[in-house]
Amino acid sequence: MHFADRLAVGLRRTRSPLMVGLDPRVGSLPAGLLPVDESPGEIAAAFRQFCCGVIDAVCDVVAVVKPQLAFFEQYGPPGIKALGEVIRHARSKGLLVVLDGKRNDIGSTAEAYAAAYLGAESVWQGDALTVSPYLGDDSLIPFWERARATDSGIFVLVKTSNPGGGFFQDLRTPDAALYQRVAAHVEDLAAQSIGDCGYGIAGAVVGATYPRQLTELRQQMPHAWLLVPGYGAQGGKAEDLRSAFDDSGYGAIVNSSRGIIFAHDREPYRARFGASRWQDAVAAAANDASEELGAVAGLR
Repeated sequence: MHFADRLAVGLRRTRSPLMVGLDPRVGSLPAGLLPVDESPGEIAAAFRQFCCGVIDAVCDVVAVVKPQLAFFEQYGPPGIKALGEVIRHARSKGLLVVLDGKRNDIGSTAEAYAAAYLGAESVWQGDALTVSPYLGDDSLIPFWERARATDSGIFVLVKTSNPGGGFFQDLRTPDAALYQRVAAHVEDLAAQSIGDCGYGIAGAVVGATYPRQLTELRQQMPHAWLLVPGYGAQGGKAEDLRSAFDDSGYGAIVNSSRGIIFAHDREPYRARFGASRWQDAVAAAANDASEELGAVAGLR
């Protein structure tokens, strides 16, 4: 099935646009999962156990998870092995997997990245990949073409949620800001690859921390799914996201990482569950966020 249509089906099933980011950190793991030493093998094993446990806790509430590749890659071959096991576990639970690697390069190197990450038959089996646009439009074409051929998708960095994002993204060209130029190109790629749901396989990363630009970019990219980071721990509010969705409640997936996966260490979940029931805390936090976002989107 067309990637955009699979996203729509997932949101229809869960009635929520929530996406859970899998960003494991050693210092934030529940006490019972802390590695016995600081070797890459022990840390990677703990990450695998933790992330698979998170997937089990949220798979009935969300349609999409987003592993952040860097948290696994930093531990070398054991981390890479753990990442593969986490991806396979997510797919076994029927979840879509957006790989967050922000990859890009030119020519055959871009083709190799695309072949590695995109599609069920690729070695990493990603349903989608985050991609940087700053090597130019020709560097995006290999990812877009691979996504078309494999019923997968890409999310291009357009307006990111980090405080320094505007350092380059807000620079003015003669006719628009740089992020607006990127958005126009993403919309063109999306419009050329529309599924039954009205959206294409090229989407855009647009941060929840910039609500005015979020509204603007939803209008500028009517055929692009938006991947919205910054909700929750980064300060983005649910009510600021209303404009990200279309009239049916579709068109955007909203990422939450720390606020969900480490819920055992923040209120009100810490008092209710604590570290010993960390999966219950994850499930409760995911359910609460899903209800809040579903209501904002109009999916509830």
